[in-house]
Amino acid sequence: MKQTVKFLLLFISIITFAQENTYSDLELQQKLDSIKAEGNLLFSYENASWISGDLISKNKKLKNNISDYLTYKTSDTVKTIFLNENRDLVLAEYSFKNNQKKPVKEISNPRKLNENESNLKNIRSAVISQLSNPQYEVGVPQGYSLNLIIIPFNENYKIYLIPGTSQSGVIPFGNDYLFVADKEGKIISNQKFHSRLIPAFTMGENGSFMTSSTHSHLRTSPLISATDICTFKLYAPLTKLEEFSIYSPALGTYMKYNYKKDMIEKTKKP
Repeated sequence: MKQTVKFLLLFISIITFAQENTYSDLELQQKLDSIKAEGNLLFSYENASWISGDLISKNKKLKNNISDYLTYKTSDTVKTIFLNENRDLVLAEYSFKNNQKKPVKEISNPRKLNENESNLKNIRSAVISQLSNPQYEVGVPQGYSLNLIIIPFNENYKIYLIPGTSQSGVIPFGNDYLFVADKEGKIISNQKFHSRLIPAFTMGENGSFMTSSTHSHLRTSPLISATDICTFKLYAPLTKLEEFSIYSPALGTYMKYNYKKDMIEKTKKP
């Protein structure tokens, strides 16, 4: 009897899983469009952080007095601010629009943090203090880093962790996470998109340039991810690659993203 019950439970779980991962063409396209929009939003944050980081590192007067930074969006502008050692003053501020490679505005007059900035600072600190909990399995392989992005989400906050590297010829896919935290910064849910770091090397051993990149997703992450798109848009311009694809074991299909066309398409082959 016990074996029969186990079999029925297993059968029901398989059927349920299959149903959950079966989409009509319209449903799939809607999901992909939403993921692409989120990926582009993440890119706007990281693009601002990257460029601002390069600019502050060239500022001899300020670079040694910086302790932390925050990037956030207000209206149509993405801002990156750099805080002093006590984290109670903004020492520099860079504003970006439309993912431009140069800020539309730079301010280097010290000022106090506004209410939103103070709140984001506290959320960031609260979340970081929880990431060492083994249940989240957050790790950083040697030669890589994790960049934290905070995005308001209803009454809560989405916190993405996206890998970064200073190594040339590598696109650091994988090792990416999504947490949802409440307004106090307490983590209330978490998701891991990939099982590990998946570095995509853009040059072959003979020095030839790679023209494509493909990796596989966990069955629990059946679709291309916003973190995939953000990471690729950051690093692909430094390579010869224009597109990458992921294989979804849950759906038995490939999804390909082209950053120049900003388009995701379902394909039978990578």
